[in-house]
Amino acid sequence: MMTEKILFVDDEPNVLEGIRRSLRRNADIETATGGAEGLRAIEAAGPFAVIVSDMRMPKMSGSEFLARVRETSPQSVRMMLTGQTDIESAMAAVNDGQVFRFLTKPCSSESLWGAIEAGLTQFRLIRAEKELLEQTLAGAVKMLTDILALANPMVFARAERVQRYVQALVQHLAVPESWEIRLAGMLSQIGCVGLPQETLSKLYASEALSEAEQQLFAEHPALAARLLSGIPRLERVAAMVAAQGSIDVSALPAEPRHWNLPTLGATLLHVASEYERLLMGGRRPAQAVEQLRTTLGYPRPILEALQCLPPVEERMAIRMVHVRDLVPGMVIDQDLVSTTGARLVAAGQEVTRALLERLRNISAGIGVVEPFRVRAPA
Repeated sequence: MMTEKILFVDDEPNVLEGIRRSLRRNADIETATGGAEGLRAIEAAGPFAVIVSDMRMPKMSGSEFLARVRETSPQSVRMMLTGQTDIESAMAAVNDGQVFRFLTKPCSSESLWGAIEAGLTQFRLIRAEKELLEQTLAGAVKMLTDILALANPMVFARAERVQRYVQALVQHLAVPESWEIRLAGMLSQIGCVGLPQETLSKLYASEALSEAEQQLFAEHPALAARLLSGIPRLERVAAMVAAQGSIDVSALPAEPRHWNLPTLGATLLHVASEYERLLMGGRRPAQAVEQLRTTLGYPRPILEALQCLPPVEERMAIRMVHVRDLVPGMVIDQDLVSTTGARLVAAGQEVTRALLERLRNISAGIGVVEPFRVRAPA
């Protein structure tokens, strides 16, 4: 049974009705009279596997419409069906909208359906390649973050918190094609692995950094981007990570949905990182949102998305525990040291699965000074 939807856009209702009658038995057809209505249909009922547009339409030409579709629904296969066959129109459609087929009116039902079937096959290939790419890259990124968890649990714990906020933001904002932003959230702190442990401890405890430490921290996005730039298909992710904190939102449209994906991704990384920093510094969620509004001037939709994030557990009880009692989500409330006097974990570190495994191995080896103080949900 056909599950992919097809959208036809034309300014002549009679043409749309004729197409609907001739193809209704073959496909799930929707129609829109004009480019603006077509964009609204994509937002309300998309994604569409194939989108077919007339060229000459008032207010928004077919090439302009398909260029917008290319941004908002890049997986959709785009076609042009028109009575106009001039070279300039064809070039505009191919260059701006990257059309898959260029058909001329009148077009028989057999020819039109043959082109649609080819478009559906192309859509399935694009979707399969995208799923494979996402899964492959997600696996590679997970490997990188697992290494980060073992090398520097403090940085990894912060990256996990930032990634959770990024994930919640893209869901609330209904960002299409958000997998690259989610990967960027997972990798946003990887450049911090090169920072001195003392600097990280001060940073995550919201203590003042020296000018040299501030400079080191400011360079972590660029370092992360250099580490990621050599991985094929992660170029845009690397660009998002590099640009976090350097986007001037005052020069952008008021609606984030009109921003390009790398700009939106870099902005959401910075929003999530700053929000996490304020919460870890003792701010309540509402206070953190207000500070971001007044100091950084983020647009209203992003601030509203922050206000809708899942509430942070505020009731934390102090407990004395042994390593065997630790569970992910607890927060180490004092410097954790080995029986030889080496500091293992700084106060304020959230317990993760990787950190828990590491501490169990150390406890079974050289030993850990126990019991020690943690904060846990009451």
